[in-house]
Amino acid sequence: MIKEDKLYVWHPYAAAIDKNPVYPVKKAKGANIYLESGEKLIDGMSSWWCVINGYNHPKLNKAIQDQIKQFSHIMFGGFTHKPAVKLAKKLNDITPGSLQKVFFSDSGSVAIEVAMKFAIQYWHSQGVDSKKKFLTVRSGYHGDTFATMSVSDPINGMHSIFKNTLLNQIYVSKPEDSRIFNLKKSKSLKEIENNLKNKNKNIAAVIIEPIFQGAGGMRIYHPKYLKELRSLCNKHNVLLILDEIATGFGRTGKLFGFQHSNIVPDILCLGKSITGGYMSMAATLVSKKIAKSISNKAPGVFMHGPTYMANPLACSVALANINLLLSYDWKKKIKNIENRIFKSFEKISKNKFVKDFRVIGAIGVLEMHDKVNVKSLQKKCVDNGIWLRPYSNLIYIMPPYIISNKDLNFLLMKIEKIIKLEYA
Repeated sequence: MIKEDKLYVWHPYAAAIDKNPVYPVKKAKGANIYLESGEKLIDGMSSWWCVINGYNHPKLNKAIQDQIKQFSHIMFGGFTHKPAVKLAKKLNDITPGSLQKVFFSDSGSVAIEVAMKFAIQYWHSQGVDSKKKFLTVRSGYHGDTFATMSVSDPINGMHSIFKNTLLNQIYVSKPEDSRIFNLKKSKSLKEIENNLKNKNKNIAAVIIEPIFQGAGGMRIYHPKYLKELRSLCNKHNVLLILDEIATGFGRTGKLFGFQHSNIVPDILCLGKSITGGYMSMAATLVSKKIAKSISNKAPGVFMHGPTYMANPLACSVALANINLLLSYDWKKKIKNIENRIFKSFEKISKNKFVKDFRVIGAIGVLEMHDKVNVKSLQKKCVDNGIWLRPYSNLIYIMPPYIISNKDLNFLLMKIEKIIKLEYA
């Protein structure tokens, strides 16, 4: 398998001939991944943050099995089906009432692209065609497609080689760290206000990840920042798009990140954990105001339609996954994870090679002084029975919510051991 993988497969964020090892997986169950070579690994990544209820869950398996007996896919143009309608209603039930209309897509990046198109078409429907640019912050990340790259940090992010081919958007300083944030002295908010005031005729929307900036640096900012941002968008008549692809469905300790600030976005993007990691799917929710305005002005339709939009299998398992999440005390589980990570990472942070540590909900981040040797550290992880995927100078964990205390304690203990070995 490894030989053919090296010949034919191109892995994410890697060279065509990747020198880093890849580990063949035989099966996965709960919070555990089993390799073909026999090792059992405790998953500290939730497969890039999406497997919130663990692998191979019987209720999620059943949802897909039941649906596949009916039909696996049907085009969504001219047809509808119960899984899509029920999922759309469920998303309406758990998000603010103003976000009535749900547009399904295949991935988080596409959900952001859809949101950006919604914003531009909304202003077109209002007779303001000059509003086509987006304002965002440094250290943000919204996806790898071209429009999403244009609102992800083009200098410090992973897309710098494409910066001269991307749409030219408006950037401001990144949000201040939650521990040092001062509302009156926030450089970032002042830059946002100045831009919204002076370039208002060109700005369609502000786009940001709520509370937690993910792949752009694993940074936590203050809820008051987001609340003030909402006020500034209202004041200057600019839409607010919130990217909850990574933070949605409980990851930060609230069902959605924006709930830390008690605000409501104009457009909300969901993905990753929506299906519990079973299928690729995302959703863009828009306000009644936006939907009505777009529909009442020529062309009167929204020109976007993924082939696999509202795939019945994905909708079925997403609905089952959300119902499963809401069926247990997820807040208590995530708070327990948060407390245990904090206690462990606070201890680990005494290591002189650790620059900082950050914890929110079921997210823990160790920021090292120097760039991590991924190949070396990941081998040590596998040798010690855990799975992590560090990048840049960050070692972080986002375990499944259903992880047992025993497995979580083992995971944290091994991280401490591995860092001592790696940085001896």
